[in-house]
Amino acid sequence: MKKAIYFMLLSAVSFTAMNLLVKYLAHFGGAQLVFFRAFGSLFFTMSYLLWHEIPILGNQKRLMIYRGLAGVTSMGLFFISVNYLPIGSAVSLRYLSPIFATIFAVLFLREQVKPIQWLFFLMAFSGVLMIKGFDPNVDSFGLLLVLGSAVFSGVVYVLINKIGHGDHPVVIVNYFMWISVTIGGVLSIFNWTTPKGVEWLLLLSLGIFGYFGQLFMTKAFQSQATNKVVSLKYVEVIFTMIAGVFWFTDIYPILSIIGTLLVIIGLILNIWYRKR
Repeated sequence: MKKAIYFMLLSAVSFTAMNLLVKYLAHFGGAQLVFFRAFGSLFFTMSYLLWHEIPILGNQKRLMIYRGLAGVTSMGLFFISVNYLPIGSAVSLRYLSPIFATIFAVLFLREQVKPIQWLFFLMAFSGVLMIKGFDPNVDSFGLLLVLGSAVFSGVVYVLINKIGHGDHPVVIVNYFMWISVTIGGVLSIFNWTTPKGVEWLLLLSLGIFGYFGQLFMTKAFQSQATNKVVSLKYVEVIFTMIAGVFWFTDIYPILSIIGTLLVIIGLILNIWYRKR
């Protein structure tokens, strides 16, 4: 259990570092951030696949392309949203994706949802209303962007469920990275800002922190029962909010903080109840 907690906390720290850099580098634009985020991760995914001689194209190509398109849309919307929202609020609202994933699973995969889970979802959405209603720094357009990111992230969950064990996880991620590099690169041509000095390193580190965040989270899930450690991934929200206060002087009204807690608690209760 200690090993799983250690990995999950490392994952939260890695994702927090990536979130803060996204906010700091927001002036480069969503498309350019997507490009560098994916480019930095491609080194690891391609190296892994080539080293282990795993077929890069995989088996379920169409589904993995759909997963990549949904993923790059979600990532792009999130990166753009941080221009309009405090970084902690953006991260917490993006975590609504499991709710949308559940709705899509009910509609398209015919999965069953226990009635009390809808109560937990309502609790989470009540938290969203509190964040929007009591935090003057939450812009309506930014809120729509980050909710759109959560919706497409929910689509990603459903597609990964559909892919199942038919393809290696790194193959799936590799598709996502290549699609993100391609789309982000093409869109960046129209609004390219040339990095200066250390900015090159900071932009490339987006992919490094993102990759290791995902790696440590996977190791945590592999080393312990998922329902015992999954709630720790929401520590990322707390880490990001605290860091945002000190780095970007973000201010969170008390009722907005309560709203964030409602979002997290509602999602955690849903996970625990679903795993029972």
